[in-house]
Amino acid sequence: MRPRRTRATPAMRRLVAQTHLDPSQLVLPLFVREGLTDPRPISSMPGVVQHSRESLRRAVTEAATAGLGGVMLFGIPELRDATGTQATDPDGILNVALADAVAEVGESLVIQADLCLDEFTDHGHCGVLTASGAVDNDATLVRYADMALAQARAGAHLVGLSGMMDGQVGVVRDALDGAGYLDVAVLAYAAKYASAFYGPFREAVESTLVGDRRTYQLDPANRREAVREVAIDIAEGADIIMVKPALAYLDVLADVAATSTVPVAAYQVSGEYAMIEAAAANGWIDRRRAVMESVLSIRRAGADHVLTYWAVELAGWLDEEIA
Repeated sequence: MRPRRTRATPAMRRLVAQTHLDPSQLVLPLFVREGLTDPRPISSMPGVVQHSRESLRRAVTEAATAGLGGVMLFGIPELRDATGTQATDPDGILNVALADAVAEVGESLVIQADLCLDEFTDHGHCGVLTASGAVDNDATLVRYADMALAQARAGAHLVGLSGMMDGQVGVVRDALDGAGYLDVAVLAYAAKYASAFYGPFREAVESTLVGDRRTYQLDPANRREAVREVAIDIAEGADIIMVKPALAYLDVLADVAATSTVPVAAYQVSGEYAMIEAAAANGWIDRRRAVMESVLSIRRAGADHVLTYWAVELAGWLDEEIA
């Protein structure tokens, strides 16, 4: 037997490759901060910035030109309070940014909105707190429903439920349908783990969190639990489900992809991005090859599309390879 025959040339390797990358399978996360006039670099994520509204417009245009599948917007308000009122204010930064993005590129991209309260609360948790400081699941669902409607009114094509509250998909789907937003899709962060790899993201959104989110995000020790969460979210009406983080949870991603009846997304999170950038900056790895391999591994494990901060750059590399 000579298995090496199918590895002998670049053309042969392309012919037999089981997994492919395409710009349409990539989604670019973008941060937009209220009050900025120019983009502000994020020190722990080299090459990533907090956008002003004007630079966000340029970024979504670039993403559309690159042929990406979509963008996911995160808003950073100047003022925060206990219930995250800026999240549902029509003039809040995330909602105006959504309207800006839709006005700029229309339906050339799927304009996606992060639906969570953590960027908008003064305590940094993903929901409303009880008097004792615990996250109140059902009170939070009321806020999520209002937030979904605000994002839909702003023009979002898809709302990304990242808070990991029980029942969130059903409540948001009912709210959207009841208000006539039948075509707004719901992406459920169904298997979102309480991970150490979110560290740089906390800088990006200027998180005020004290403590952790282990009472509502999944325990990194658990694998089967993810499949259960996915099944619940699909039953409640999720159009797409998400595994987050990606690289440290490829086993979970493979399990989910094998059982899901809806498309599967995976988020290559800030810490995964930062580690590769840091190693490459020190000359320890080949940056381009490491980026390509890392995203390919997420696709190979079963993700239909990948949220990655390298989306535009990666799309450019893929075009070069085709040329």
